[in-house]
Amino acid sequence: MWAEAVEMLGRAERLQRQFFHPVRGAAQSAWEPPVDVFETHEAFWVIVALPDVAPADVELIVDGHELVVAGLRATPRELRGAVIHRMELPYGRFERRIALQGRFELVERRLENGCLTLGLRKL
Repeated sequence: MWAEAVEMLGRAERLQRQFFHPVRGAAQSAWEPPVDVFETHEAFWVIVALPDVAPADVELIVDGHELVVAGLRATPRELRGAVIHRMELPYGRFERRIALQGRFELVERRLENGCLTLGLRKL
């Protein structure tokens, strides 16, 4: 029973963070997509979950030692005005700031199968 309660609190916290957490420095509130960050000797690899987001709707900014991934996940036109029975994938403006050690440059950018994969070579 205790494990179920802890799991439920964890899920609630993740949902709150994704949907309701105002992003620091954003002009308007934004949701934060989940990310995975890996490091090799030569590079960082960042994978950002962005289902149904077009490459043209993603902006990448290097801000000091932070990589900023921002953009918009638009509601499909045919679903605007529809009754929502369940919504677990957020829509609207998103922004995710990812702190990385040292300096880096973007050498690979690939958006496929709902995931943005970024290769950042260490300098």
